[in-house]
Amino acid sequence: MILGLTLFVLVVLAALWLVLQPLRGGVPTDPDAPERERLTAERDRLYTELANLTDESRRPDLERRAALTLRALDALPPAPPPRERGGRTRTAALAGLAVAALVTVAGAVTFVPRGQLASLGAGEAQDVRDVLALPGLRRKAETTGEGAAYLAWGQAAFDSARYAQAVIAYGNALKLDPRQPEALRRLGILLLTRPDQQGAQAQQPSPEEAQQAFRLIQAAAQLAPKEPESQLLLGFALARFGQDADALTALERYRTLDPKGRDADDLITSLRARQNESDPGLKVYAANCASCHGPNGQGGLGPNLRVSTLSRDALRSVIVNGKGAMPAYPTLKPEELSALLDMLERWRKEGE
Repeated sequence: MILGLTLFVLVVLAALWLVLQPLRGGVPTDPDAPERERLTAERDRLYTELANLTDESRRPDLERRAALTLRALDALPPAPPPRERGGRTRTAALAGLAVAALVTVAGAVTFVPRGQLASLGAGEAQDVRDVLALPGLRRKAETTGEGAAYLAWGQAAFDSARYAQAVIAYGNALKLDPRQPEALRRLGILLLTRPDQQGAQAQQPSPEEAQQAFRLIQAAAQLAPKEPESQLLLGFALARFGQDADALTALERYRTLDPKGRDADDLITSLRARQNESDPGLKVYAANCASCHGPNGQGGLGPNLRVSTLSRDALRSVIVNGKGAMPAYPTLKPEELSALLDMLERWRKEGE
């Protein structure tokens, strides 16, 4: 009894020190706060415009501007955590102390299995819950045969990396309704990347199987183009088939649809690096032009270069001397300018 009381007092004192610790420090400053607020307001305004868009011809320009704003936000250093003095901070500290005491007492007299999950991150805790729920979700799906039940089982299996179960669940869901975007794209990516999930011992899909899986992902993107995961998985699939330019377009749209999403960052970086290495003209373009005209020349702050009607000489003149809002680039080396013009002419032949 004495030992338990002593432990309780020690825990309460530790909690008190931790909760009141912020009151001792000064108020941190954020030198980037004005720029952060400006960019955040601009991002929110652009997303509102995109959400309420009625003129689809404006979508590429708005999406490009939103992506540029998001990159500018990403480039800023993280904001320091806020520390407030005064009544609200003291009230929060006392409330935190009270909660800590209650939790400690409760933990001393009872065992709560959910407490084990509290030590995990939010994503890890959800994964654990998904795994624990799988047997019940599977029984319900196989007993009722309902599409919604199969989707719930597939979602829990996919999110907890139980991919074999996810394939079965989503396959059955599609038998009942072949127009389920989530089932289409997730089943497609699972079939396409099976060796990545199961290791070297897994059999590589045949070219026909890979194309079929790719078509599932494409169908999902057509059915639900505004769902971030549709664009994300489409981008991964396109990159796997070597269609780097189209993959970048899909992944940029994913970033626009889900500003907090970071699942595509590494792939976007590698795709851009790969393109720059393989094409000297694209290397020049990425360094000087992409921020305004988009990564694939399809427009942004600047016009769509793939539909340009300017001759090679006219393009050279605009690049070297500038025109209107277009800045001049007189310091480009002759070989850099030639490679850039070759690429722009190739893009114009390819069109949109």
